[in-house]
Amino acid sequence: MPRVKGGTATKNKRAKLFKLTKGYYGRRKNVFKRAREAMLRSLSYAYRDRRNRKRDFRKLWIMRINAGAHVYGMNYSTFISGLRKSGIEINRKMLAELAVSDIEAFGQLVEKAKEALVR
Repeated sequence: MPRVKGGTATKNKRAKLFKLTKGYYGRRKNVFKRAREAMLRSLSYAYRDRRNRKRDFRKLWIMRINAGAHVYGMNYSTFISGLRKSGIEINRKMLAELAVSDIEAFGQLVEKAKEALVR
């Protein structure tokens, strides 16, 4: 029986892998065994960091809102509590954007939150 090496299947498999590892440094881009290790590691990091990105952005938004609230003599937790009591439903991403780009509008929200806390 003749020997079957699976030439095209092997070539296609390797080409697919090297396409994923294009741009990597050293042997990680052109030696199959090293490229496979690098690719598996990079895909697991990508999976993990897609989840971490959500955490990181939420932390950033909270920091920006806190800084904006401090300008008006309030801290983050009392500001958010005041917004909830006043019935204003706006997400942290939009609040952070207002705190950075339109401080006057953010100030109006802070005043509404202060009024709700007094009641």
